Amino acid sequence: MKQTAVLARDSRALAALAVPLALTQLAQVALTTTDTVMMGVLGTEALAAGGLALVVFNQLRTMGVGLVTSVGNQVAAAAARAERGEPTSGADDGHEVRALVRAAMAVATLAGIAGAVLMVLVGQAATWLGQDAAVAERAQSMLAALAPGLLPCLWFQAVRQFTVGMRRPQALLRITVASVAVNAGLNWVFIHGTWGLPELGLTGIGVATSSVHLLSFLALRASARRDPELAALLTLDFWRADAATVRRLLGLGTPIAATYGSEAGFFSVTALLAGSFGAAALAAHTAVNQLIYIVFQVAVGLSHAASINVSRELALGDHAAARRIKNTALACGAAVSTLVGIVYLTAPRLVLRPFFDPGTAADQQGLRIATGLLAVVAVLQFFDCAQNIGVGLLRGLDDTRSGFRITLVGYWAVGLPAAWLLAHPLGGETRGLWLGLLIGLATTAVLLLRRYTRALDARAAPAPAPAPAPAPAEPGRTSPVT
Repeated sequence: MKQTAVLARDSRALAALAVPLALTQLAQVALTTTDTVMMGVLGTEALAAGGLALVVFNQLRTMGVGLVTSVGNQVAAAAARAERGEPTSGADDGHEVRALVRAAMAVATLAGIAGAVLMVLVGQAATWLGQDAAVAERAQSMLAALAPGLLPCLWFQAVRQFTVGMRRPQALLRITVASVAVNAGLNWVFIHGTWGLPELGLTGIGVATSSVHLLSFLALRASARRDPELAALLTLDFWRADAATVRRLLGLGTPIAATYGSEAGFFSVTALLAGSFGAAALAAHTAVNQLIYIVFQVAVGLSHAASINVSRELALGDHAAARRIKNTALACGAAVSTLVGIVYLTAPRLVLRPFFDPGTAADQQGLRIATGLLAVVAVLQFFDCAQNIGVGLLRGLDDTRSGFRITLVGYWAVGLPAAWLLAHPLGGETRGLWLGLLIGLATTAVLLLRRYTRALDARAAPAPAPAPAPAPAEPGRTSPVT
């Protein structure tokens, strides 16, 4: 009974931060889901090309986000130290936080520019990656339209981490929900060329998405400026960033970016493998991949909340609370995964209806493939959620390198070979790819959670008592050599 009460209390504490973050993540999924649905309206080829472009964009965006993700943990720890009355660096209590925000904006700017250039280059090389020529050409145009949006997207993420670290993420949800409606409207305008604008088709979706990222950043900045607790600490003059703070963030953020990139790259490679089975298989892969973002983004919210809370509890010296956070986050993730999995298994056609038209011959094959994948996804999402939480927990310990090493093993040494083997030699095709994904995610989840438990136990263990001083040597005898 006491354990149940503790779990309920911890769940409420976690939910206070996780729910706004998870809802924000789900609203962001609605952005890409809207884009994907619009692609489906334009046809199977457009869905395949647009899905390929989104895979590349998400790969680079995810790695850029990883570079600034540690800002939230650093800000949370600084705030906790201030609560305990510990001295902070700098002349005043807000100096450390302002330095972190300034450095985060500098890192986001560099990553946004580099990522935009890479996005264009990858688009030009799409035909070399085994994709259909017509699909590759349309994907290239969309990537060129998406590239300018990466910079404001990463600026938004830098400010977001600051607000999360300060435990004031509420504005994120309002802004992201509003951006969904704006994105849908702009998609329609740019696709069909209303109000005298040129008819851009698939490329218009990329233009709309880039515009929404810019508007979202401006809205979040304005909201933070109106918050008296945040306004005094929010500074965006990244050109004045302290070099030592930038190096500190890069030291923590580079392994996170590599971890995120490892996961996103794992999914990107399987998307390319799916494309080798034809446009229908790639369309099915794109639709199902978009669906699992639902639970994945809930897991991201839980991961961020757990990570911030671990940083805070450790700064306060409460190792027992940090240990309970793991169990609470996993229990919440399992509950959501179960509910969503039931929907996938009981109403597959309803779930897939936004992406495919059963009355269209071109869509029927993609619908059939996607329907068969949902049973695998219902199981896969448990492990996807658990490994995401595991990465966040380790980040709360400032252990960002272990997550990267573990994902290399789980995704690339186990998952990818399993996906290729099950898809090609064993003839599983797209279903085999997703079984390989499941195996890789399960391996990663187990290794991450085990690492967190061991690292936390090591921190909580009392320091060994100092060895007693050696007794004076007896007359006529020498002291032993040590």
